[in-house]
Parts: sequence; structure tokens; C-alpha cells
Amino acid sequence: MSAEKVSEKLSALPSVTQVQVESCVFPPAIKPPGSTKTFFLGGAGVRGMEIEGRFIKFTAIGVYLEDNAVQSLAVKWNGKTADELTDSLDFFGDIVTGPFEKFTKVTTILPLTGKQYSEKVAENCVAYWKKVEKYTDAESAAIEKFLQVFSDENFPPGSSILFTQSPEGSLTISFSKDDSIPEHGKAVIENKQLSEAVLESIIGRHGVSPSAKQSLAARISDLLKPNEPKEVAAATAKPQEN
Repeated sequence: MSAEKVSEKLSALPSVTQVQVESCVFPPAIKPPGSTKTFFLGGAGVRGMEIEGRFIKFTAIGVYLEDNAVQSLAVKWNGKTADELTDSLDFFGDIVTGPFEKFTKVTTILPLTGKQYSEKVAENCVAYWKKVEKYTDAESAAIEKFLQVFSDENFPPGSSILFTQSPEGSLTISFSKDDSIPEHGKAVIENKQLSEAVLESIIGRHGVSPSAKQSLAARISDLLKPNEPKEVAAATAKPQEN
């Protein structure tokens, strides 16, 4: 692709700032593996847990969206405040199931094995599917493939787990040991429920990163404000710890 074409694609993206979470910097735009498009940074935050009175941070998570996400979300959410969006499960559900591509970058702060990560994600997905009676042989096979993709992987601090989610239902899984983004994914799993469940586990009802949800809500709210510049406030660049 020519430099002129790249410039045209970037200029079509919403104007947003980068976000720094701990030592991890999420750039304002990124081209994910498994996609021909460049996405903008919707929001970012930490995943952590309170242990013996201390908030221990495990990963930093950035959620990127295809440029037409703003137009799609504006139909229902135009003019809503950041607090209104943060408190709305339907808003995050519309991001998870919306007719646009998403890219999620999970960067490790503490070391993590592929087995640890994939088994926890799989456990949460299966529990949810059984609860809503949507766990079929197709989902079982998708989970087995998901576990297999991660089985021999290890993620030292600074490495990343990358998910490209297509609205058609494919989940492209990639890995990076540094800040680089590979051109191609390691595996593609064709299962719409699994593709959506991965992002749902981060920003849904029981999402593991409340600060990523707050960041998404604040930044998208700014982009949807009518008759105002579409520059996301730098004040949202440092998500709160939760």
C-alpha cells in the first residue's frame, strides 16, 4: 500500500489520543493481524485483583474499533455522557455484537502462561454459555481449538495476546513478544459465540477490566458529542484503577 493510501486511511479514522497503562503505551491507531483495515483506539485499562489489601495488576488491555463503529454506535448512543455509557450494559453489548471489526490487545504486566490464560477464558465462556443454554458441539469444538492454540505459549512481561474479531464470527489469534504487531495470525477460529465472548469477558457485565470500560465510555462519549470537535480528551488517557 502506498504512503498516500495509508495517509488517506489514517485521516478517515476518528481523532484520538494514545493511552498509557503502566508502562504499556497503546497507540491511537493500529493495523491488526487478519484485517486489511486500520482501527482506532476505543479505550484501555488494567486487569487486576485486590490481594491482601493491594491491587495487583496482571495485564493492560487496549480495545480498538473499526472506523465505522462511531457511526454505528451514534444511532443509539449519540449525546450520552461518559457516566451514562459506563452504567449501560447495552452500550458495551453493542460494541461486542456491533457490525464492525474489533481488535483487543492484552499485554502482560506480570508473567503468564498460555495454559493459565486460555483455561480461565474457556472456563468463563463455557459457564456463560451453559447459563444461557447456548453451549453446543460447535462451541465445545471451538473451545478445544482455543486451548490448543495457547498450550505451548508463555507470556513474559511486555508480551501480548492479540484478538481480531470479525462481525461475521471469526476470531483471529496472534501473539507478540514485544510491541510489534504481526501481519498474520497464528490461528483463526470460526465461531461467532467464542469471538464475541472473548471481548464480552473484558467489557461485558462481569468484565475483567472496569477501567477499560470507563476509558471506552469516556472516549466514545467524546466522539459522539454533536457539533463538537472529535478530539478525545487527554484526561481520559489515564484510566482509573479498579
